Amino acid sequence: MRFSVFLNGRSMAPDEDRPLIRNLEAHALYAAERGFEAIFMPDHHFNGYMPIASDSYMFAAYLAAKLPHMHFGFSVTSVPLHHPVRFVERINILDQLTDGKLLVGIGSGTTPEEMIGFGVTYKEASAVSERNLEIAEQLWAKRMEDPAVEIDNGPHKGRVLQRIAPAAYTPGHARLMPVAMKETSARRAAENGWPAFIPAFTPPKIGGTAPMEHVSKYFKIYRDMLEAAGHSAEVVRDALSWSTHTYQLVHVAETDEQARDEMMTILRAYQDAIEREAAFNAQAESDGANKKTDRTPDALTEDWIGTWCLYGSPETVVEHLRPYAELGIGNILCGTLTGPLTDERLRLGNQTVDLLSTRVIPELRGGA
Repeated sequence: MRFSVFLNGRSMAPDEDRPLIRNLEAHALYAAERGFEAIFMPDHHFNGYMPIASDSYMFAAYLAAKLPHMHFGFSVTSVPLHHPVRFVERINILDQLTDGKLLVGIGSGTTPEEMIGFGVTYKEASAVSERNLEIAEQLWAKRMEDPAVEIDNGPHKGRVLQRIAPAAYTPGHARLMPVAMKETSARRAAENGWPAFIPAFTPPKIGGTAPMEHVSKYFKIYRDMLEAAGHSAEVVRDALSWSTHTYQLVHVAETDEQARDEMMTILRAYQDAIEREAAFNAQAESDGANKKTDRTPDALTEDWIGTWCLYGSPETVVEHLRPYAELGIGNILCGTLTGPLTDERLRLGNQTVDLLSTRVIPELRGGA
């Protein structure tokens, strides 16, 4: 079982952006020194959630120069927000810089506020995403002598005459990682021999206290498709080794009681940040085309905690994760800096990394 760090801290004001960037860098280096195998980042815009996530590819390239042995992932890139040419170019550059150690999560996005900033409506996001991915595949396959690739998809326009430069390092192109919730997404991952994100909920309810039911359902569908796709055993093994279950908040302390108390302090600050953004979200959803169809529960509820949190003593965390290892989940993605990134929050994040690296990872690394 692999373990990866998900950089997901928040800045609450413009003057906090720079300290946050420096602390994210320090935390990534800290985790890399302690046995984590990948650094993942989200794709977000216009708010305080991970300011560097306005271009996570740029930050990943910066970190890759310092951490050449690490894998880098994106959880997830909101495909409708990116012109397909820039999407493919950025991926190819990072694929080259990391020697193929790249895992590009893809999705249609979740936030109307971010959509409207890029001229995409929430209602059309899924269709724009699917078409962008089709265009991206055309661009990756295009040779100089081929006919031009015509782009006309929502706000994205263009005509590519020659080719995408640089070429990809990985044959075909870098691995994409769909979210294996829809059958089409699971099949895309399986037929290409790619890893997938395995959800712990089933919409429209984004939460609950029985996440393993959903993880098991989606993982088995994906795994069966992958094994039926005719890949070599090596391709199947590699894809499953990066099949990813995500926790927005992982917090480990010496005792279960300490972990719960510290986690609730973290979640109260996180929920305050979410509520502060509510007015802007409401402005974005002022018309039917941008109205969300699902809602995430309050982070202080057991439904949110049950789906998105992993907490406790090292021994409790190991026992929680054993069924996931036995199922075959390959990668646990750990949000270790969830919420506003204060000095105290960074200390608690480093505490979690320390305890995971010394007392959790050694127990589970050979278990998948």
